[in-house]
Amino acid sequence: MKCAFGLGVGLAISTSIAQAAVACGSGNFQAWLDDFKTEAASKGISQATITSSLNGVTLDQSVINRDHSQKVFDQTFEQFSGRMVPPRLSRGANMLKQYGSVLSRVEETYGVPGEVLVAIWGLETDFGVNIGKFPTLRSLATLAYDCRRSELFRGELLDALRIIDRGDMSASDMHGAWAGEIGQTQFMPSNYVKYAVDFDANGKRDLLRSAPDVLASTANFLASHGWQKGKDWQPGSPNFPALQEWNKSDVYSRTVAYFATQLVRQP
Repeated sequence: MKCAFGLGVGLAISTSIAQAAVACGSGNFQAWLDDFKTEAASKGISQATITSSLNGVTLDQSVINRDHSQKVFDQTFEQFSGRMVPPRLSRGANMLKQYGSVLSRVEETYGVPGEVLVAIWGLETDFGVNIGKFPTLRSLATLAYDCRRSELFRGELLDALRIIDRGDMSASDMHGAWAGEIGQTQFMPSNYVKYAVDFDANGKRDLLRSAPDVLASTANFLASHGWQKGKDWQPGSPNFPALQEWNKSDVYSRTVAYFATQLVRQP
């Protein structure tokens, strides 16, 4: 599959073709990476961040294999929720109590109830236990170099560098799922840049280690996608579309809603 690149006229045409040859699966990953470093610098990312983040990064064929072999999500709601919710219900109830004061402040600020946030937290990473072990920069660089969704992941890689550049995370700390999701509720870098908040006021938007930042950032995402304070979140209700913005899968969104409702009913 070839990536689409806008072409100008005259010299611009030959320049764009040359760039395309480097940018899209040319067989020379290092040449592509060197070209990307130049682009990152032109976008205002510091040389120190570019060097610390991208020097030594290599192609990860296993990431490409995973991306090309993705299967359609074919579990029913009953199957998925039945597998995911019961093992997490007790711990979820404990998290509601443990972070009760934080969740109250988050709901006051963003209007999203703690039960919804804890449900997402549990489904995404088992409340921060399983955030993923893939080096994020390597995964994103690999997917940006591959031609299937090159431009999308090129943008995500730039945003990952921006997260490092603004001091929220170091390059060595940046690890997560194979497709580049970061943190305890699995933000893509572009969403991290847009919605992550420093709720514990320590100067960093830390979605790896700070539960207050994780919960508030997740609430900020939902609030920014139309969450209405005090309204229901079940399918067909005013807040269900916001859950669908979090995850396009209807089964996943319904499972979040179901999990949150079960947490409301916990003693």
